[in-house]
Formats: sequence, C-alpha cells, structure tokens
Amino acid sequence: MASETLTHKGTRKNFPVTGMTCAGCAVSVESMLKSSKGVSDAGVNFATQTAWAEYNEEETNLAELQKSLQSVGYDLIIDEEDPSAKQEEIQLRNYQESQRRTIWAAALSVPVVILGMFFMNFPYTPWISLLLTIPVLFWFGRNFFINAWKQASHGKANMDTLVALSTGIAFIFSAFNTLHPEFWHSKGHHAHVYFEAASVIIVFISLGKLLEDRAKSNTSSAIKKLMGLQPKTVKVLVNGLEEEIPTGSVVAGNIIILRPGEKVPVDGIVVSGTTYIDESMITGEPVPVLKLKADKVFAGTVNQKGSLQFKAEKVGSETLLAHIIKMVQEAQGSKAPVQKLVDKVAGIFVPTVIVISILTFITWMFLGGENAFTHALLTSVTVLVIACPCALGLATPTAIMVGIGKGAENNILIKDAESLELAHKVNTVILDKTGTITEGKPEVNAITWAEGISDLASLKSILYSLEVYSEHPLAEAVVKNLKEEGVNSTELKFFESITARGVKGITGTGEYFAGNRKLIEENNLMIDPILNKYAEDLQEQANTVIFFASSKGVLAVIAIADKIKTSSKAAIQALQKMNIEVLMLTGDNAQTAAAIAKQAGLNEFHAEVLPSQKADYVKKLQEKGKVVAMVGDGINDSQALAQADVSIAMGKGSDIAMDVAKMTLITSDLQSIPKALKLSRKTVATIRQNLFWAFIYNVIGIPVAAGALYAFNGFLLDPMLAGAAMALSSVSVVSNSLRLKAAQL
Repeated sequence: MASETLTHKGTRKNFPVTGMTCAGCAVSVESMLKSSKGVSDAGVNFATQTAWAEYNEEETNLAELQKSLQSVGYDLIIDEEDPSAKQEEIQLRNYQESQRRTIWAAALSVPVVILGMFFMNFPYTPWISLLLTIPVLFWFGRNFFINAWKQASHGKANMDTLVALSTGIAFIFSAFNTLHPEFWHSKGHHAHVYFEAASVIIVFISLGKLLEDRAKSNTSSAIKKLMGLQPKTVKVLVNGLEEEIPTGSVVAGNIIILRPGEKVPVDGIVVSGTTYIDESMITGEPVPVLKLKADKVFAGTVNQKGSLQFKAEKVGSETLLAHIIKMVQEAQGSKAPVQKLVDKVAGIFVPTVIVISILTFITWMFLGGENAFTHALLTSVTVLVIACPCALGLATPTAIMVGIGKGAENNILIKDAESLELAHKVNTVILDKTGTITEGKPEVNAITWAEGISDLASLKSILYSLEVYSEHPLAEAVVKNLKEEGVNSTELKFFESITARGVKGITGTGEYFAGNRKLIEENNLMIDPILNKYAEDLQEQANTVIFFASSKGVLAVIAIADKIKTSSKAAIQALQKMNIEVLMLTGDNAQTAAAIAKQAGLNEFHAEVLPSQKADYVKKLQEKGKVVAMVGDGINDSQALAQADVSIAMGKGSDIAMDVAKMTLITSDLQSIPKALKLSRKTVATIRQNLFWAFIYNVIGIPVAAGALYAFNGFLLDPMLAGAAMALSSVSVVSNSLRLKAAQL
C-alpha cells in the first residue's frame, strides 16, 4: 500500500522496490534516490523491499527516479492503483523464475561436480565441464553479471559484484587451462580447473536467496492479515437498487448494505437496522457491540446476526483499518538507530572485501611456493564468495518487522523502529488517570436524599432538567441514570450555567442548584451534617460528589465515579515486577487521585497537574537520567507524550494523542503496556543475536577463506563450501528473527 503525505520539506511517498538482493543493494538504492533532482531525503528498507522519498513535486519527476534505479538494476513501482499488489506479482514471478533457474543450474552442476571430484584425470572432463558450466554461469546465473555491470558503471558494488567476480575469475582461469593446458605443463605444473566451484557457487547462492525470500515473506504476515480484513467487494444502494461494486470504488455518502457474517468494508454511520458487530480487531474486547441508528461502524470488523444499512464516511486510506495498516507498514519500514550504523558498514563492506581479496591474492603469490598461483586464485575467489553482507543487512530489519507484526497481533501499534528499540530501556512509566487507569466513563454510584423529603418524583424531574441543560461531562452520567429510572423533565423558567461551579434553575416551585461544594458554599446553602459527612466519605473513596439543593438547603448528594479498569492493578504490578517505577499524573483533585492510586497499587501520584506541568515533570525525570514512557489518552496528555522517550496512547483516546504517540494500544487493557516493553526486550535481544552471528560469521569466515589455517594444518576452504556457508548465514538470521513469532509476551 503506497502512501503519500505532505511535509514541510515537500511530498513524502512510499514506493515498492524490486531487484534488491542484499544490504549493499539497499545502500545503492538509497544513494541513487538521495542524489536525484529535487529529493531532500530518502530511505530504504531491505527487509520490506520498500523505499520512501521526500521531494519537491515541481522539481522531481517520478519517472526519472524510476529510470535512475533501473540503470543500476532495480525498479521503482510508481503510478499503480495497487503498487503493493504489483510488487507482490513481480516478486512472485521473479521467485518462480529464480526457482526454475536454480533447479536447472543444479541439474547441470551435479555432473560437473561428479567429474571434478571423481574423474578429474579423465581426458574429456575439462571440456565437458566447460560446456556444462557456460549455461550455468551465463544463462541461469546471468543476473549476477548483469547487475554487477550496472553497479560498476555507476561506481557502485554489491553482493552481485562479489558473486560475478568470484565465479567469473574461476571460470576464466579454468577455461584458459582447458584451452591451453600446455602453458602449465611446460612449467611442470598440472592445469587445474575449477568449473565445479564456479557452477556450485551460483547454485548455492541462488538456493540461499530462494530460502531467504521465502523466509522474508513470512515476516510481513501481520500486514497481510490486516489487509485481509477488508472485503474485496461491497453491496451498495443505487437508485433504490442493490449493486455490487469493488470496495475501492466506494465513495463517501454511498449507502452500504451489510448482511450477517459479512465484514464491514469502510468506516461509516448506521442509517437503519440493528445488529451486533465483533470489533475485537480494533478494541481487543471479545464481546460484540450493539449497533443502532447513528452508531459508527469500522472497516475490518465483522457483522454478527443482524442486517443494517450504513452511510460510508471514511473510505480508502482514510479508514481506521487503513490507518492501522499504514502505521504498521511505516513502522516496519523505519530504521532502528542500530540499523543506521549497519547500513554504513554495509556500504563500505563490498569494496573492503574486494580489497581483502586482492591482498590475499598478492600475499599467496609471494608466499605460496610452487602452487602460489593456484592457491592465490582459490583463496581470493573464496574470500569473495564467503563475504556476504546479506546476513548483516537482514539482522535488524527482519527482527523489527517480526516484532512490529507481533505487536499488531497483540493490539499494540508501533509507529517506528526507534521506539521499539528504545522501549527496552524504560525504567519509569507515567500513567494518566482518566481513560488510562480508569474507564473514562463516569457513572452514578448512588443518589442519597436528605431525610424527610416527600415530593421525590418532582425533585428528580427538576434535577433531570437541570443536568440536561448542563454542558459538564458529569451531567451526562446523572441524566443517563435518571433516564434509566424513567424520570421525565419539567419546564424551567430560568437556567444559568456557572463556570467551574455548576448550574442554577428556576421552576414554578422555586430556585434550584446542582454542582460542586463551592457552589453550595457561595450561595450559603445549608447542608445536613450527616449528609456532609457522607459526601466527605464518598470523596475519599474516589467519587466525585455533586450536590443538588433548593434555596433552603441541600436535598441530595450524588456520587459519580470513573471506575478503575479491571486490568489496571494487574498491569501495574506486572510493570513493578519488571523493576519499572510506575506513577500517576492527573488533573483531578488530590482526594480522588489518592483513592485511585490506592486501588491501583501505586505508591506515587501527583494531583491537580496542568497539561504543561505533565510535560515539565517528564522532563525533570529525564534530567535525572530516567528513561520515561508516558501513557495517556487525551489532548491534555499530548505535550507529555511528545516529551517522553517512549509515548503510548490508548486507542480509544483523542486523535491528537494517537498522532503524537509512538505506540498506540488499540485495546483498553493496560496489560498491553508490560507486553509492549517485553516485546521490545525480546526484539532487541534478537537483533543483538543476529548482529553477533552476522559479524562473527565474517570475522571467522574471511580469514579462513583467505587461507589463515593453511600454515597450521594445510586447510584451504573450498569455494563451494564457502558458497553454502554464505547462503546459510542469511537463512539463519531470518529464521532467528521468525522465532519472535512464537514468543510469549
């Protein structure tokens, strides 16, 4: 899925790339994009086979970008309706073609190996081997040479360069010895040929690439699962008639028909009908949600038994599902800080290996004795074969891809690789209260009336009418509670909303008030001591108290509470067991904050904190050397989220909070926070394992290939074995990353 966004530097767009075979290729693609006219910045992810470019539309021609990559052997997919599908189609075609080439190359190489190993003294062995090796190298392995030439023409080198040089040199040397054996015979030497080494290197490296491509395709399975949540076609009403059209053709305003068992194709609002919809892929909640007229429905969710019609509001890339897919894709394509270092290493790796190969050749020519040239050739070729930057290039991105995919499967959306890598260092977690620790849905716990009230029904109607007109969020809880009792409104002759205090109204029976304690005190309204004590007790139990009074005194105390989530305490305990300090920041009063903190098992909290003060508090902790994760759900948390090292937004929170945050929990369950931190720890551990084995492979492999062991035990590594080892190194790194899929969080 290609995406385009506007930035202060111009337009940023993602493109699928084809033809990349190693980390060196990714470096080449990135440098070509960055050097193109009008491009201010660019990046490439080898594992996802994608690139992004930030460019000025007036200066940059996308067709020219595509041509610049084609000139070095790659391709950029542009101007496609579904570029990801086109990339998959090209990759599948290339994979099938590579499979055929590998099979044929292997079939022709087997007799070459048998002749070279067991019938080396047979007079026609060199000629038969020459004839069989030509198609292996220059037809079935032609892409290595074509791509190496394209790279060289632009002063660049990659894995194909190493393969082309090693097999080409071995072939030319062997062909010369086959055609002119007398050159060596006259010097008293045997005319050795290494056709089997050249052909088998092509086979092993082609086979390794096939296994690597298959393994890499598994790392993006989370994206494919998410994409599979949207149906291909949809039924819409056109002039009163039902018509089936592709989902991509739906426009805002279309009336869509949804039947039992069908997936919701786009985001919209119900216009008729009723049903239950399984929204677990968005909320993580297993219980289907009742949908009535005016309720919202979201793409990818599954309809249960009922039928309904809804109006499309957000389509294509605007839907919540598309937003989730985009976040996961961008995160999987982003680079962890360690990967930027690896990219620099990969960029100089191939030229360095070529230099080492030349030095190896020169060294053996001086020190190799009577077999100097043979040993010099074999060792320099083997160095070129074994030194593969693929494992190095795949070490970080494959682990990041699988880690972010694993997060998506556990309702954790991760915006970029940097936050996933950094999260394992978090030692302090700050939690907002409302909507994070608590449900964020205030409910009336109890309405306690003063003694001796006779006209209760009438007073409930007056209270209902006052709160209906109130704009305060807590008023909704009172209205909902009284409505469920069947209370009706009464006529108000006068109504006034008093900021930060409450409301006042006049009916035929007198003047009435509903609001906080300050409203009662400022109007000198009497409150019964027993009722007053009850109100104080309620506040200590994390209730917000509303007073309902007439001009004569307080008539009722209403207890409203935002209940703590069932998962909050367990999640906080899990974080504390991970030796992470957990504290709460809230704008609520100290009494309520203290009660919530006690219920949640928190030792530290700060109440009556303004939004800017939250950000300042995060900064103070950072100055003390803390690595801080901030978890919030509202606009008031956005400053603190932006300041934090790792920012986590609750998925049911505000759009601003989710835009600022580096991670979004698309479930209300706080258990996802320790899961996210555990995921980071496991992902970073996998990256370190991958990098260790990739570096150790080259640190050990290159000296052995250069003949370091020959002086001790006479061992020289065969180029064929070097090719097999190189292929296995890449597969082992990808396979290690895939182990993350089975990790327990």
